[in-house]
Amino acid sequence: MQHVSIIGLGLIGASIGLGLRRWATDDGKRPPVIELTGFDIDLTHQGYAKKIKAVDRTEWNLRGAIERADMIVIATPVGAVREVLTAIAEYGKYGVVVTDTCSTKAAVMSWAREVLPSSVHFVGGHPMAGKTQSVEGADADLFKGATWCVTPLVSASEDAVQTVLGMIAALGAEPLFIDADEHDSYVAGISHVPFLLSIALMRVVSRDPSWRDVQRLTASGFRDATRLAAGSPEMYRDICATNGENIARWLDATLAELQHLRDLIAVGNEETISTLGKAFEEARDARAAWATQERRPGELLQDTASELANFSFGQQMQQLFFGSLFRWPRPGSGTSKEDSQGKRPPERR
Repeated sequence: MQHVSIIGLGLIGASIGLGLRRWATDDGKRPPVIELTGFDIDLTHQGYAKKIKAVDRTEWNLRGAIERADMIVIATPVGAVREVLTAIAEYGKYGVVVTDTCSTKAAVMSWAREVLPSSVHFVGGHPMAGKTQSVEGADADLFKGATWCVTPLVSASEDAVQTVLGMIAALGAEPLFIDADEHDSYVAGISHVPFLLSIALMRVVSRDPSWRDVQRLTASGFRDATRLAAGSPEMYRDICATNGENIARWLDATLAELQHLRDLIAVGNEETISTLGKAFEEARDARAAWATQERRPGELLQDTASELANFSFGQQMQQLFFGSLFRWPRPGSGTSKEDSQGKRPPERR
């Protein structure tokens, strides 16, 4: 039996445990091939993870979780990783395979090179999946179809890489080998700036004197745009501390685009409003192209099927190549979404 230890029992760590447990006992006819041990500095997380059977057993200290492990998954905030690696260097078994799930990779890989002995095989990782919940949102299907970034140390053995790839496959994810610096540059734009925008919007609106009244008007748009503000402050802080240069570069580009849109709106003449409309169309079409890309025939790469469920394939392609599915007349054209009798105009074919 292989002993797997999960260090950090929040959403990601507990979901890995649930997924591995299901994989190990899937047919119900054989005894489990792995034993899952969990450790978290928050004892309530430990207790809940054991209650939902994300782990078989828990340890009261980090050393106890490390000593027996054949494989260790570090699922802590990135700020705690160096301390965990130091403990693994001291107490880990010879040949132990170690991976992580952190949202930044360059700093983690640097610490692994610096701290770990050659007898420890480190394969960095980052599953591109998550929720704003913690352990209470743990789900065995969290990683199904998700991209899982893989960044092995050059000293990691082929067997260690294959072990991590096996775990990724067991969880239903798709591995992607990527350089640590490239990873950090890319995720700064598509993962880190989004949570900062969500936080900024939440802070601006909630601090306005009118917030008490305004919040009664909030609906799905505000809910969706601020969802990421509900995430872990500790995790967000550590991401910014370990990927500041890349985040700052993407923020600069985002602020420049917001300033451009703001200037067009502020001028508000016919020419700038026309330019503004073209910018909106460009963004809409770029998102349509992103939402409809396929991993393989008939399988969307992104989890956007629900957005497209009400439209035929032909309509989806029309949006992708020719523009919006919702082709309402422009303001001032003499018609509206509903005619004078309250009926919608016929759809264009």
